[in-house]
Amino acid sequence: MLYWLLYQKLYPFFHPFRIFRYLTFRTAFASLTALLIALLIGPWVIQKLHEFQIGQFIREDGPQSHRKKSGTPTMGGVLIVIAILLPTALWSDPANPLVWITVFSTIAFGAVGFADDYIKVVKRRSMGLTARAKLMGQGMAAALVAIALVALDQFKLFSTRLTVPFIKTWRPDMLWHWPMTVPHLALLAFLPFVLWVILVLVGTTNAVNLTDGLDGLAIGCTIIAAGALTVLTYVSGHVVFADYLELQRIPMVSELTVFCGSMVGASIGFLWYNAHPAEIFMGDVGSLALGGAIGTVAIIIRQELLLPFICGIFVLETLSVILQVGSYKLRNKKRIFRMAPLHHHFEQLGWQESKVIARFWIGALVFALFALTTLKLR
Repeated sequence: MLYWLLYQKLYPFFHPFRIFRYLTFRTAFASLTALLIALLIGPWVIQKLHEFQIGQFIREDGPQSHRKKSGTPTMGGVLIVIAILLPTALWSDPANPLVWITVFSTIAFGAVGFADDYIKVVKRRSMGLTARAKLMGQGMAAALVAIALVALDQFKLFSTRLTVPFIKTWRPDMLWHWPMTVPHLALLAFLPFVLWVILVLVGTTNAVNLTDGLDGLAIGCTIIAAGALTVLTYVSGHVVFADYLELQRIPMVSELTVFCGSMVGASIGFLWYNAHPAEIFMGDVGSLALGGAIGTVAIIIRQELLLPFICGIFVLETLSVILQVGSYKLRNKKRIFRMAPLHHHFEQLGWQESKVIARFWIGALVFALFALTTLKLR
């Protein structure tokens, strides 16, 4: 909005407004705007959540030390979503379709999380939507994102070719190319890419959701992941850097740097209130929205194979749950960890919550830095 008004409309009449064409300037201001929005409206959101008695329900089988958190306002992810979307609308190019696809993904996954949180609050229970309903909602949102990207691929505004870390030349196309003699199979050409997008987005959203179990843990890891994506998005859309690093360049992808900057600023602002001891929890509306945003950006810049490193802690948390459940079912109720997800295991070992959080943040930073080093290790 500001980019359109101040640069595209008013720049010819007032030349100092040319500064708004620079992506780095707009990304920095989008991040600052998101931070200020989160800090300024955070107290009001917390107050309203208190008034509506939207408090966290603590599971009976959870750590005993978490009992005191019962009643802490949840669904604070609404604050995160607002603080991401408003600066994105203000500072990004409104004509860029990739930005709007990412915005749609954030809202769609956030809506699934909102429904889940709402049912938990109304029914006063630890489970909202059924697992099937939740996965169906996530799958539908991911499928719509995939279809939109396939449509852009037909207009050469997006590429379905996958970037493989450490390999310069091999970029497999996620679309099947059928011979012209079998046109009735044309729709199946989109199937691999659509299924891939569903797998990546559903996996990412649930990974962030599982990590959201300690004060500031998930949002701190999100800041690091979003920061790494900001760098990756910028270099992927930059002519010189993309050529030097031999990256697959998608020209319109550079505007997503503004979105990523907004996500960093909004996450820092939310951490102000979510830091231990937390005044507010993000809930599923926040964790699913953030997971959808992170996964969608990674898909658009064709770096989804780097997600296990960009989101290293999220992946470890998810693997710990999978291993725990698998061991319990296949090894006659034997457990690998004292409690899953992984952060609860370290709590059961006697680590203080603040120590677990800080050390997981360090781990997330190491993973993200490694992801960035792969840009040159090709």
